[in-house]
Amino acid sequence: MLLWCAACNRETESEKCELCGQPTRDDIPCDVYWCSNCCTPIIRNPRSGDPSTCPLCGGEITYLCADIRPVFPEERSLIKAIFEKPNNLERKTIWASNNRYYIDGIARVIPQSVYAETNTDKVSEIIRRDSSGESNEVVKASIARFCRANKNRLNMLKNEAESFIAEVSADYPKENVVISFSGGKDSTVVADLVIRALGAPSTVHVFGNTTLEFPSTLEYAERYRKDNPVAIFKTAMNSEQNFYAVAKEIGPPARMMRWCCSMFKTGPITRVFNGLYRNQSILTFYGIRKCESVARSKYNRVEDDAESVKIQKQKVASPIFFWQDADVWLYILSNDLDFNEAYRLGYDRVGCWCCPNNSLRAQFLSSIYMKDLSEEWHTFLVDFAKNIGKPDPETYVDSGKWKARQGGNGLAAASSVRLEYNNCTTEEHAIVCSLSKPYSPELINYFSPIGKLAPELGRSLVHETIILDPASNMPVLSIQPFSQDEFDFAIKIKILDTAKEAELLRMSKYQVTKYNACRQCLKCESLCRYGAITINGGQYRIDTSKCRHCRQCVTDKYLSGGCLMRKYLRTKETA
Repeated sequence: MLLWCAACNRETESEKCELCGQPTRDDIPCDVYWCSNCCTPIIRNPRSGDPSTCPLCGGEITYLCADIRPVFPEERSLIKAIFEKPNNLERKTIWASNNRYYIDGIARVIPQSVYAETNTDKVSEIIRRDSSGESNEVVKASIARFCRANKNRLNMLKNEAESFIAEVSADYPKENVVISFSGGKDSTVVADLVIRALGAPSTVHVFGNTTLEFPSTLEYAERYRKDNPVAIFKTAMNSEQNFYAVAKEIGPPARMMRWCCSMFKTGPITRVFNGLYRNQSILTFYGIRKCESVARSKYNRVEDDAESVKIQKQKVASPIFFWQDADVWLYILSNDLDFNEAYRLGYDRVGCWCCPNNSLRAQFLSSIYMKDLSEEWHTFLVDFAKNIGKPDPETYVDSGKWKARQGGNGLAAASSVRLEYNNCTTEEHAIVCSLSKPYSPELINYFSPIGKLAPELGRSLVHETIILDPASNMPVLSIQPFSQDEFDFAIKIKILDTAKEAELLRMSKYQVTKYNACRQCLKCESLCRYGAITINGGQYRIDTSKCRHCRQCVTDKYLSGGCLMRKYLRTKETA
């Protein structure tokens, strides 16, 4: 793969520039230019010596924008419904980038206020009446020119990605290679690239059905499954939880509190992996791209460290990590791949249709194309705002302030993460913690990651269990049920290895918090690379025969506060 030296403004294959000796980068900048003669976008790297003329006609090209996507007939109907003079668009080419439409290469900005103020019922009616026959031919011709003009770039992208796939998967048997299939355009491209590169149409695909998918995503996943009958296609879905019921108890997901990802996506996918591979390591190909967000720009093309990978038994590789939207569409359109119909309607991203990260434009589209779902969600948000005491619930929701919500303020569930404890008055190095339910063997099991459970070493009359250090077999903790006037149910935790008191006390508090607050978010299941943690039927269980005492599930570095619910429900009063 070609690398880039920013100091010398040149490409090279070396990790250090041969001219200046500076480290090179793997993200080569690309821009989109426009040929007014051919009315087509040209994807060009201005720093690499790419021609500054149109590959089709040889004419002059001018800078257009940083990235671009096609506009299909269905979205053209939407534009006609929004613009004042829709008839002017009939024979024109239209491409899009963010909030701009490029109509025959001329930018037309749609302000955010349009999406907030436009009557969606009126727009829906105009779209219903619109005939897109002529637009179809215009779009087909425009796409054909785009593919011809950028075929050299496509070949470069395809060859590099397939080489990367072959290289990174060389140490894995083909049956341990997985495609993460989301139903979006990026995973569509990755799936095609991986199958071509490895010559393996039977590659395992895992589709995470969050239960909040676009209807078109479910339809596309079913089409993909039928069109690829040899592929091993697994659907991961949390059928034990109801999104609205959970959201009512702990609040709707917000930008910084997306509990839904763990509960309805990562957790169910982990269960599929555990069922297929148990303790085997796997390589998962993702459709992650660096340009999608600030967070993703910090990722690496290959990730396998515990801090970065959400599901611990996998290494993650991203073949199209450096691609732009224009590159993804170039691949799809040039190879005539089927794709999610939501993109034809004007969505630039698909995922959970009610995600708090969705733009105002995406919400506008959903109110047109998923009217019933959108109204149900809006009603739920307003009711939630009322329940937590917002003085103007409608404004709170319509202004998007619900997306910035943090913590469990106003929620009764917040009390479950407020760990109440007292220092024991009869023993040193001991605390008494309040429990939300009676002391049970289930609670003792929570302490398995800290060390080996040894109930036989404890005092049977007080139902004491001793925890042994996994390396030295020396006692480190004593646990027993306890009675205290302040608490209905309680547990006494005594630190036996006082040299590690702070660490042992912190881990113990984490596990008591889990016991009190667990809502089956499945984060702990995903965090355990050995498949030792399972959460079924409301019971949190650690298989002591599988637990390696790695302590990731009780380490703040990997699980802040020891429990995801603590992050989502925490208030100023939380201990």
